[in-house]
Amino acid sequence: MDIDAWVWWLIGAVGLGIPLVLTAMPEFGMFAVGAVAAAVVAALGGGIVAQVLVFAVVSVALIAVVRPIAARHRASRPGEATGIDALKGRQAVVLERVDGSGGRIKLAGEVWSARSLDGDQIFEPGRQVDVVDIDGATAVVM
Repeated sequence: MDIDAWVWWLIGAVGLGIPLVLTAMPEFGMFAVGAVAAAVVAALGGGIVAQVLVFAVVSVALIAVVRPIAARHRASRPGEATGIDALKGRQAVVLERVDGSGGRIKLAGEVWSARSLDGDQIFEPGRQVDVVDIDGATAVVM
């Protein structure tokens, strides 16, 4: 059974697509596109040198062009705070007296245990406080 060169290039492209899916490394996708371009050259009757050259040029060109664009896009997008990091800096309402040893606040619609950042500081119910840190399941406020 004699398989044409373009079929081998397509098999190679699929082979490069597998690690792309498994590792989420876009470079594999760029190599896969290079393999598809080489398959087109092979289907049009180009020799092995032309096929390898097209594979290399397309792959390197994609990496050289796409990676810097992706890096710029990633750097320009501010990181979105999630979890406890999203709670830091928010305001809360004191439900039960908060001092250095404990208390309760309402933060983001939920009741949290809290303690004051400065152990001598006392916050009475109804007062607004700022969350400066989350220590375990306790909000540290000031």
